[in-house]
Amino acid sequence: MSPSPSPSPSPSPSPSSSVEAPGHEAQPTARRLRRLRSHLTPTAPPSPPPGGADRLEMLACARAAKLEVDTARLCEFMRGRHRGVQEQVFAYFNSRPDLQTPVEISKDEHRELCMRQLLGLVREAGIRPFRYVSEDPEKYFAIMEAAGSVDMSLGIKMGVQYSLWGGSVINLGTKRHRDKYFDQIDSMEYPGCFAMTELHHGSNVQGLQTTATFDLITDQFVIDTPNDGAIKWWIGNAAVHGKFATVFAKLMLPTHDARGLADMGVHAFIVPIRDMETHKTLPGIEIHDCGHKIGLNGVDNGALRFRSVRIPRENLLNRFGDVSRDGKYMSSLPTINKRFAATLGELVGGRVGLAYSSVGVLKIAVTIATRYSLLRQQFGPPKKPEVSILDYQSQQHKLMPMLASTYAFHFATLYLVEKYSEMKKSHDDQLVGDVHALSAGLKAYVTSYTAKSLSICREACGGHGYAAVNRFGSLRNDHDIFQTFEGDNTVLLQQVAGDLLKQYKEKFRGGTLAVTWNYLRESMNTYLSQPNPVIARWESEEHLRDPKFQLDAFRYRTSRLLQSVAARLQKHTKTLGSFGAWNRCLNHLLTLAESHIESVILAKFIEAVERYFHFL
Repeated sequence: MSPSPSPSPSPSPSPSSSVEAPGHEAQPTARRLRRLRSHLTPTAPPSPPPGGADRLEMLACARAAKLEVDTARLCEFMRGRHRGVQEQVFAYFNSRPDLQTPVEISKDEHRELCMRQLLGLVREAGIRPFRYVSEDPEKYFAIMEAAGSVDMSLGIKMGVQYSLWGGSVINLGTKRHRDKYFDQIDSMEYPGCFAMTELHHGSNVQGLQTTATFDLITDQFVIDTPNDGAIKWWIGNAAVHGKFATVFAKLMLPTHDARGLADMGVHAFIVPIRDMETHKTLPGIEIHDCGHKIGLNGVDNGALRFRSVRIPRENLLNRFGDVSRDGKYMSSLPTINKRFAATLGELVGGRVGLAYSSVGVLKIAVTIATRYSLLRQQFGPPKKPEVSILDYQSQQHKLMPMLASTYAFHFATLYLVEKYSEMKKSHDDQLVGDVHALSAGLKAYVTSYTAKSLSICREACGGHGYAAVNRFGSLRNDHDIFQTFEGDNTVLLQQVAGDLLKQYKEKFRGGTLAVTWNYLRESMNTYLSQPNPVIARWESEEHLRDPKFQLDAFRYRTSRLLQSVAARLQKHTKTLGSFGAWNRCLNHLLTLAESHIESVILAKFIEAVERYFHFL
């Protein structure tokens, strides 16, 4: 199925197709696609195949006026300048049916197949995503979307290898790390892990308990897991394939006073976990398999425990903080909080990728459900042909807003990727903060919407939607965790609300607003002094359909929510304290964050529609 919601882009391989013998090539798949095209745009009744066997006819049905769409131009506009590399991914897997994921596959088989898929893409197809992680993030995310449409486990495994493990090395390290590791990460010679999450700490990264204590005598760091709660958990690539891990731990330096050790905050360290030749677990390291999961079973998640594991001082990823040979700490950033913020700011690419990938999942599901609804005929007027179920208002109500939202999310996440690419080049502090909040909001909003939509798409296809081959089950299971990793959605929306409140305060102190929040300047000065635009202005159809009015209404809502929650927080803080006041207003804050993100999505959708008409 296509990774795009546009009516007829080139199809990607179906990950759930049964693996066929190489000699059969893709003939059955091609035959099915030809039939599907003939059903969707029939020009004449299809001729029966020789002998009349295996015939699937298009019955006459009530048809609405045909909508003419320049699908080639729409596809070009939607998929942009990186369409070519996506076609390369699809072409490679279409040529290798042995690498397509069958419907029935065990966990262990799926893991090995997923590794072969990634190795094949990199070494045989010659597609090297790692170089684009920092040089051209838009191209990297386009490759990830295509890989995820083949098998979502493949997209996530690619993300673990290049965005997380590789990204941490090049973004948190310095030239010595890039020179030593880049080529081997790129070629998959060094498969690795991103060991941040612990059993007792996920979202609260500053609460991590793993320690990295500097040994002044040996010039080494000693990595330790002090208790069971500090075991690194859910670590992708750890259970089977990883040879290295970027381990996040508290950097502990010896002192010459009664304290004994000074906590310098969470830092990242490169830790080898398996022997490069034998692949055996290295001394002091325990690796456990997290086992079978609800979805993404092609990714080998594991748990890591460290018992006095020694690594060279040079394995500290030292972009934001370093330790000298004599044990002195050096950093251009003066506080633990500033170093921590800088570290997390460099890791925001994973969150950007998840928002973008979630839209890719939604594209697939909506495409399948819409095409099925065009084909499926059920009931109709007495003594007349049955009608397509997409002609029913109820089915349209399920799918058409979802289809429109998919387009809107596509353009909103493209905007996010563009801002992220700009941030990587400029390193502008204001842009870093803007991308951090925007990625948090879009990731939370889009993944939640997609999770709900997958169930609706399955329902819209009736009993046939329950067949595993039609992918809704695997898509739903694989995507479900998107709401949790790279930041729990509820936590992320609170970050957005917190940033809005910060901008609100800055506004009244005479400060400047970040790019995405610029509309609040006008809205706080103008909207709040005017009546509600929804109830106080014209009610004609022309006005209600006017995009400017619609955007005004969305922004008015956000401004009202922001003003009211700020007043409530101020009131409750006097009696409950800041934490208690925040908790008392939590649902209000979440609604504010969602309202703001909806305003951003709508604004980007309106801009894209206008660009499309100029494009034509």
